[in-house]
Amino acid sequence: MSALPMVVPEPGLPTKVTIYEVGPRDGLQNEKTSVPTPVKAEFVQRLLQAGLPIVEATSFVHPKWVPQLADAAELMTGLTADLGDRARELPVLVPNERGLDRAVELGMRHVAVFASATETFAEKNLNRTLESQFEMFAPTVARAVAQGMDVRGYVSMCFGDPWEGAVPVDQVVAVGKRLLDLGVGQLSLGDTIGVATAGHVRALVQAFVAAGVPTDRLALHFHDTYGQALTNVHAGLQEGVTTYDASAGGLGGCPYAKSATGNLATEDLVWFLTGLGIEHGVDLAAVVGTSTWMAGQLGRPSPSAVVRALGSAG
Repeated sequence: MSALPMVVPEPGLPTKVTIYEVGPRDGLQNEKTSVPTPVKAEFVQRLLQAGLPIVEATSFVHPKWVPQLADAAELMTGLTADLGDRARELPVLVPNERGLDRAVELGMRHVAVFASATETFAEKNLNRTLESQFEMFAPTVARAVAQGMDVRGYVSMCFGDPWEGAVPVDQVVAVGKRLLDLGVGQLSLGDTIGVATAGHVRALVQAFVAAGVPTDRLALHFHDTYGQALTNVHAGLQEGVTTYDASAGGLGGCPYAKSATGNLATEDLVWFLTGLGIEHGVDLAAVVGTSTWMAGQLGRPSPSAVVRALGSAG
């Protein structure tokens, strides 16, 4: 079996895509077994060595809420010792001003906040209403921007909510625009429970563009719960979106959404983009090897189809 697909470009699609790797943060946050800090550090470094341009390393969240990431400061201190200034370029999630304080202390330059597109998820995940969540984000984003930091805004439940069902497109756009108005540089639109379909993806992107948000301010974050993640990436590409979140080996899910399965696997995305002749800069074999190694650390096989197909050679 070939380790790479035949390249057959499709007219009209972007020629280059940025893969935003979320495995070390979003991929590991839901793991019940504690992953040692040195393993996390090696995971990050192996992903960087594989050519992934952006690797989100961790979250400065309270250990009570995400015990797996309680070692965030230790991890980033160690990575800075190993990688020097490059470690400070790794994005980290900061849920509030306390998290931002920790990121600032460590000299981080890229942070992200995590918002909800729905009332119920805002209450369950943030202990806020849909409206009052912005009161929490406003000082965090303002301070980060004032420090010269780049801020990303995750918006969860953009395509469906397990408690509320369908989420109106205009509601998602309103939340996203509020974050941009606060100073967020890029929005990552999350299909937190994996229910998006291609037409829905296109409609949401078109609605943001119609509201004055260019596609270069948007990223798409898909889960493969119903096997639709790559179909949805294709829809996003057709609308001109060029940043896609992915998690090595398909690790992860949302700890507050029980029906969420793993993120779109980085390897599956790389295979798909390679076949379309879209530049991404990632060494597929290196990522497969990394995910095979991490699956061994976690004691279970990777859910990624490409890792399953190629992993025996890794």
